[in-house]
Amino acid sequence: MDLGIKNKVALVAASSTGLGKEVAHCLAQEKTRLAICARTAGPLSETAELLKGLGAEVLSQTCDLTDEKQVDDLVGKTVEHYGGLDILVVNCGGPPAGQFLDHSVETWREAVELNLMSAIFLCRAAAKHMLVKKWGRIVLMTSISVKQPIDGLILSNSVRAAVVGLGKSLASEFGPQGVLPGRVRSAGGLLVLRKSRLYDRHGDRYRRRLESRVAVD
Repeated sequence: MDLGIKNKVALVAASSTGLGKEVAHCLAQEKTRLAICARTAGPLSETAELLKGLGAEVLSQTCDLTDEKQVDDLVGKTVEHYGGLDILVVNCGGPPAGQFLDHSVETWREAVELNLMSAIFLCRAAAKHMLVKKWGRIVLMTSISVKQPIDGLILSNSVRAAVVGLGKSLASEFGPQGVLPGRVRSAGGLLVLRKSRLYDRHGDRYRRRLESRVAVD
């Protein structure tokens, strides 16, 4: 598959394992220049070596996505290393399962920090660079629970829905300036990048959709 993103700079959050790792692997096959991060150095280093084995250029850095300063440093070092940032994949682990009364107020706060605030930190840091050159793609990885809540996952159902609201709002605000946020509800993550290519080819039609406050997702 050729998504037309060869040599673009892509930052994939929480990418040492799981879905983030698979997205980074796909982007490596598309010959993007990668930045990856995770909290734990060991798995992150292993993933970096795996991606380099595919011929990818990889910058890896440990980062706690709930820490705004660490996120700013991650994005800043990515821009410094590669000279810019084109694609941001917002990804993180999910909050714990349980029913409403199972969770303390502190657990709710932690879920908001993990899933919503990390997305806000990443988007704020990346958008500053993307808006300057009027080109960027932001992919927000969520869950099918934003379409239909899943029993026993009230934290994820609630907080990930807020991430979708963030993505729609940013699409309306940034889309006309060439920076396209979109959301992904499952492992077919690169669909958003394919739609971004359509925007390049048919920008007027997509711009009209964005200006009428309909998000490209």
